[in-house]
Amino acid sequence: MSAEWVTLTIGELVRKGEATVQTGPFGSQLHSHDYVTAGTAVIPTEAIGRGRILDIAVPQVDSMKAAGLARHRLRLGDILFARRGAQATGLSAIIDERFEGALCGTGALLLRIQSPRVDPNYLAMFLSSEAAYIWLRTHAVGAVMPNLNTDIIKGLPITLPGIEEQRSLARLFGTLDDRITLLRETNATLEAIAQALFKSWFVDFDPVRAKLEGRAPEGMDEATARLFPDSFEESELGLVPRGWRVLPIGDAVEAVGGATPDTKNPAYWEPAIHCWTTPKDLSGIAAPVLLDTERKLSDQGLAKIGSGALPIGTLLLSSRAPIGYLALAQVSLAINQGYIAMPPGGLLPPLYMLFWCRQNMENIKGRANGSTFMEISKKAFRPIPALLPSPEVVQVFATVAGALFDRLIENEKQAQTLATLRDTLLPRLISGQLRLPEAQSAAEDALA
Repeated sequence: MSAEWVTLTIGELVRKGEATVQTGPFGSQLHSHDYVTAGTAVIPTEAIGRGRILDIAVPQVDSMKAAGLARHRLRLGDILFARRGAQATGLSAIIDERFEGALCGTGALLLRIQSPRVDPNYLAMFLSSEAAYIWLRTHAVGAVMPNLNTDIIKGLPITLPGIEEQRSLARLFGTLDDRITLLRETNATLEAIAQALFKSWFVDFDPVRAKLEGRAPEGMDEATARLFPDSFEESELGLVPRGWRVLPIGDAVEAVGGATPDTKNPAYWEPAIHCWTTPKDLSGIAAPVLLDTERKLSDQGLAKIGSGALPIGTLLLSSRAPIGYLALAQVSLAINQGYIAMPPGGLLPPLYMLFWCRQNMENIKGRANGSTFMEISKKAFRPIPALLPSPEVVQVFATVAGALFDRLIENEKQAQTLATLRDTLLPRLISGQLRLPEAQSAAEDALA
């Protein structure tokens, strides 16, 4: 570590009057009848992401209730910790301009810096690092539901360079975070466009309705429009475009499952060669694509799984704990028993099936059963009735949506590369393996 860097605890800052740590309002201070459609935002645990408040809808209270909770109002630069929750505990995020004046939620802990020697943006970056997150998770209390409290937060060690270097690092890491955010916002837009196209063509049947009314389908060239029929017919799914068939989804796609080789037998896991996924790999992904897996199998381990290595492009649907995670595999991989996987080669391609599964998720979940946890089996999944459009229409959709997803995949790869760089630079800076100019150069190269 550089001689200019010092390590101390948040509690030491508190004792010197350079910081405060407090809980959010007690749960008894906020009730369901307090919430309104427009008012002062209340930041709940689920809005606390790694380093930033997420762009999700949050509860709001009226001005009278907000006035009564004035001591919990948030200032620019405040840092919120998720106090409890199996997945959330240990996450922290800084309050930016979007939520200045909002209220701290009941499931959060508030850290407010009052020291000229600590830059809040640097500290927020430090607290969002993997090392800080693991420290908090390790020290949380409660075996079933981990919890943090103010004493745990005060015990957290932090490492500080000089204030000017803190500010430089905050700007550097802020630039990386801004690029990651922009890439993922772009991806959300690309995904929404593909989802809207699927709904228009295969749920609302907009092109067919337009032709039935003697209109040209909106936003569609003549060659594509000719592929759609101009009338409807009755089916077990109701009125559907004439000539399109209804059949069990198991007749339109291959649906396979997986397994878990004996985890106590190292021969199945070493050397780690073949990607192997569980639904946990999908729990935190920012886009519906899986670029890598947490664990990998040896050749012997792969041989223990009947479905073997599934090809790139396979759609993964988590079938239990919970049901409904979806992603398109971007690596060849094997799966555990918590999936129904749909590889390429069926009448309906995996990208089409991604949106079909979303559209039919309530039906899928409705066919699940189980005493310990709900699970949808392949046997229960395969009979679900599905509409089969003409092959030509399916191909056009796959081409248009595929171009959008090609961009999405490249964006997500870049976002993950930048996130990895961000997460590796800080510990190397703290340990003295890297100096600030070297870190800045590495970031500039990645952003170029």
